Amino acid sequence: RRGSSPLQTEVEALVWAMQCMLRHNKLTMVFETDCSDVVKMVSKPEEWPAFSLLLEEVCRCKMRFTFFSIVQIPRTKNTKADKLARSARDLPTDVYYVNSVS
Repeated sequence: RRGSSPLQTEVEALVWAMQCMLRHNKLTMVFETDCSDVVKMVSKPEEWPAFSLLLEEVCRCKMRFTFFSIVQIPRTKNTKADKLARSARDLPTDVYYVNSVS
């Protein structure tokens, strides 16, 4: 997605991950991100009007989980995903990575 901001890309990735987990009937989820703004956006979407469409989708997905949590982790604990995200920005196609689904 050319022209997307890194923050928009982070939220789109969260929506994609949420939809994947719902499709696999994983209804108790803790999502981890190294982006503090994403945690803030999910907690108080009304404070981020520029992202309202994406955050509405987050809210729709969130309501389908029996338990949902999103927490910030240090970037040092997220090095594989961070490296993949940085390299994916330079590619002309979409890149997908899921650490584990059990």
